[in-house]
Amino acid sequence: MLVARYFLIVLLAGTLAVDMPQASAQQMVSVAREEVNLRSGPGTRHSAEWILSRGFPLKVVGRRGDWLQVQDFENDKGWILRTLTSSTPYHIVKVKTANVRSQPTTSSRILGKVSYGDALRTLERKSGWVKVQRDGGLRGWISRRLLWGW
Repeated sequence: MLVARYFLIVLLAGTLAVDMPQASAQQMVSVAREEVNLRSGPGTRHSAEWILSRGFPLKVVGRRGDWLQVQDFENDKGWILRTLTSSTPYHIVKVKTANVRSQPTTSSRILGKVSYGDALRTLERKSGWVKVQRDGGLRGWISRRLLWGW
């Protein structure tokens, strides 16, 4: 009987451990259209607080029907219709200026610069670096600590 209880406890603990990462994983989305309104509440009757551009990354913090409550890299919150979002990964620059490099190292050639608030398509991740591409072509590596998104 004691062995059966021990087995049940181990089985239950293992099940909870497997489910926990999924429960705490954050969902991210990006803006799928040229421009969308981020609203003060879940519905078109709520005022538009901000206008966001294509690719802007957002963290989902709540849901109500077809509406997502989201938070941006500055911790501002608002609501967006789910159909206006995408699962395409983007990052946003969270520092005044960041170098875009040819390789994921600080000693590699600088290809260009990006500025605070620029949304960049995520292409690859490698050892604390993110390979990104800006609309219009600039493509390269940026240190992950200078970005927010997924």
